[in-house]
Amino acid sequence: MSWEPVIGLEIHVHLKTRTKMFCRCEVAYFDPPNTHTCPVCLAYPGALPVPNRQAIEWTILLGHALGCSIRERAIFHRKNYFYPDNPKGYQISQYDEPLCVEGAVTVPRPDGDTVVGIERAHLEEDAAKTIHVGGAEGRIHGADRSLVDFNRAGTPLVEIVTKPDIRSPEDAKRFLQLLRQTVVELGISDAEMEKGSLRFDVNVSVRPAGSDELRTRSELKNMNSFNFAAKGIEREVRRQVEIWESSGEVVQETLHFDPGNESAPPLRTKEEAQDYRYFPEPDLVPLEPEREVVERLRGELPESPAARIRRLEAEVGFSLAEGLVTSGRDELSSRIPGERAAVANVVMNELAALALDPQAVNADELGKVIERRGEIPRAAFDEALAASASPGFSAERYLAEAAIADVDELDPVIDRILGANEQQVADYRGGKEGLLGFFVGQVMKDTGGKANPKVVNHRLREKLRG
Repeated sequence: MSWEPVIGLEIHVHLKTRTKMFCRCEVAYFDPPNTHTCPVCLAYPGALPVPNRQAIEWTILLGHALGCSIRERAIFHRKNYFYPDNPKGYQISQYDEPLCVEGAVTVPRPDGDTVVGIERAHLEEDAAKTIHVGGAEGRIHGADRSLVDFNRAGTPLVEIVTKPDIRSPEDAKRFLQLLRQTVVELGISDAEMEKGSLRFDVNVSVRPAGSDELRTRSELKNMNSFNFAAKGIEREVRRQVEIWESSGEVVQETLHFDPGNESAPPLRTKEEAQDYRYFPEPDLVPLEPEREVVERLRGELPESPAARIRRLEAEVGFSLAEGLVTSGRDELSSRIPGERAAVANVVMNELAALALDPQAVNADELGKVIERRGEIPRAAFDEALAASASPGFSAERYLAEAAIADVDELDPVIDRILGANEQQVADYRGGKEGLLGFFVGQVMKDTGGKANPKVVNHRLREKLRG
């Protein structure tokens, strides 16, 4: 039997507001633990939440970018669960009346577009950060103990839930990269996975190819890189296929993906909505965003990364366009007006020949080198290309070796070369024009390769004609 993966994603994006979702504590990431807290985010009795207007508007802006409908009325709910990172015993979230619903994102692929439906995008507060000490590299499994830092508790968080429309690990990775670039370009989040401001969980099931049934799914936690997500999905698809083909039954559960060991031990049995006992948050009134605000935010949308990939594809090819846009480095392909084809040729051919990842290239600095590629020695240009993906790469060092193009500086060198090679000059004037390369080579040797070849050629022809 041929099997088909069925994949849905839950993406959590920190909004980079100055303060938390329901209190005025500063949002901070690397400050000493438990230094940005107050009675509201620590859930002291009698403390009341006040919503962050900026977070609400940014969620609406994101909803527009995801093609969602913005609800005229949205309600905050209490999501009840007990865990050390949750001081209230519940999380303020949204449930059956979220702010953004029923969207769709077009994802460019080499063989055409695919559309991923968006179930919802809702606003909530993040939990505190749990730090697992000892054991298996800081992971919950095998840890000796856990510590809690409440600085993160209450940080504004948007959860984006896709429909199960993704059919391969590659498309899941592609969607996640596109989404990350979208929120970064909207200016609402830095979406840095190493900082925890972008996290995602993956729901995976399999079914017979061609079927429309939805079988039991599992949820992969601990996804902190796009490559890990793809690897985790591949592994889970294989695991579930093996279970079904051996006449077993897949159990709905949450798995904790360990990329180092290519394993995913069970974390807990997957909860359902009723397990959280949702009910409306009694301390907050419903959200009813003004229509003029909703329309103003719609008008602030920039060109989408997906549209830009398709726009650049005709000039640089799909793979490069996708890599440059999803890494935020597509400015490299448009740095020099009127010379985009030359820039694209450099990126596609020369960087590819050096086995460099375009996503790692410092586009700003390399663009400066490419812009003046005719002014620097070829050896320096090649060296700059090879170093362009290295940390701390700067164009300044290579531009300092700019080719000598000043005629007043080159003419004495050319005159000296011609005077020392009188027989070759006579032979050239007698019809052996191939000797021009000899003279150019002598000038380049005399200048240590720093002369501008075009200028040297031009001046040699003028002088040899005399």
